Amino acid sequence: MQLTKRWCLFACCLWAGVAQAALPSSLQEALTKAQLPLDSVAIVVQPLNGEPPLISHNQTKALNPASVMKVVTTYAALEALTPAYRWKTEVYKNGPVNQGVLDGDLIIKGYGDPALNNAELWRLLQQVQQQGIKHIKGNLVLDGSIYTAEVSQRPILDDEPWRAYNVNPYALLLNGGHTSFRFGVAKEGSKPVVNITQEFELPQIKVVNAMQVSKGACGDWRNNLRYGVSTTSEGATVTFSGTLPEQCDERYLELNVLSQQQYAVSTFKKLWAQLGGRLDGQALAAALPASAHLVTTWWSAPLDEVIRDINKWSNNVMARQLMLTIGMETGLAPVDESSSALMLKEVLRKRGLSFPELVLENGSGLSRIERISAEHLAQLLVTAYQRPVMPVLMASLPILGLDGTLKKRLPEAPSQGMAYLKTGSLEGVSSIAGYVQDTQGKRYVVVMLVNHSQASASRAIQDGLIKAVIEGR
Repeated sequence: MQLTKRWCLFACCLWAGVAQAALPSSLQEALTKAQLPLDSVAIVVQPLNGEPPLISHNQTKALNPASVMKVVTTYAALEALTPAYRWKTEVYKNGPVNQGVLDGDLIIKGYGDPALNNAELWRLLQQVQQQGIKHIKGNLVLDGSIYTAEVSQRPILDDEPWRAYNVNPYALLLNGGHTSFRFGVAKEGSKPVVNITQEFELPQIKVVNAMQVSKGACGDWRNNLRYGVSTTSEGATVTFSGTLPEQCDERYLELNVLSQQQYAVSTFKKLWAQLGGRLDGQALAAALPASAHLVTTWWSAPLDEVIRDINKWSNNVMARQLMLTIGMETGLAPVDESSSALMLKEVLRKRGLSFPELVLENGSGLSRIERISAEHLAQLLVTAYQRPVMPVLMASLPILGLDGTLKKRLPEAPSQGMAYLKTGSLEGVSSIAGYVQDTQGKRYVVVMLVNHSQASASRAIQDGLIKAVIEGR
């Protein structure tokens, strides 16, 4: 993002005013111009060499950090589970197998793998067939009983319940629980038309395309797109209307239009059939029977890979399942979010991080009640920097001007690539926190939390602060 002349001036003059930890006058002026009261903002700029903070404003005030809370969850998970941790998904049979025919049920038991995708499920089902099962005469049973029922029934935070960021946890979460719709402009004769496809097509999802092609550049294409979803016990119909500018290349929208169980069942049926398999019975949810025998186990990618998706792309449901995993691995059965939050706090306490003001609802920041202070968020980042898991945590954060949610922010030299930061935004919340290196090689922890109806106006101020730290001015 290009800084305006005003923010460039702010960035250039900031460093002269930070000899003390108080908020510099130039920063105060920038906040005032953005109509952000000083008591709605908390900022900490802390050198990592042990020196006193350069800025420490409202540092003890508990504020909503939005998705920056994922830093707390992912750090605690790295400490509690280790970077090498892997989730398992088990497949059982409940009956004898004779000449490829299972005379009974096939049971899939999930343990909350947040990253299980269609390609991995295909490989898991291929393993099942390699164990001699091609024809299931009984039912397909999905066992998601490691989570309490309440986990998947949390209220939706906003007025877009179908958006992928509102997906609730599910012990057999597949593909993040959402369908990716691809939009593009194609030619139908001489007339341009909008083409809409599912990236992984399921027959249970019907698409009604009422979109038109408009003139001009792509711009903020989402403002001109509207959709409606109607659901039944058999599937869903998604109606798209509005316009797509002719200069758009491929664009995507992720929606969770099927229930988590519907999505998993529909995907299983499609992949099982593609592999030449047959299912005679129904699909149902039930706990693993004691009489069942293990057929095969799928192991996920290690945690050090999974948290990159969580932090770089701010994946809410993956973060929520990560916090639930902390609870699960301490022996909670079935596991819920409130008990898992207590276990997460205990992990932090054992690392000397006792935060009385910390409020965890689901660990993702997709919450109106989660809270932490800038001081304690900075303390966590400083502690993490000194721990063996530091390289993994830092590598999971978006890189300034290069990838993730920071790809378009400060992409010019000398700022590009000089910071690893997690962003967070909700209506009335804008935050950023992580590690910044200046042009002399000195590293800092930078935290800025804003809770106000005009919070979105703080983004340019965040960029100015980061730029000032990088340039040492």
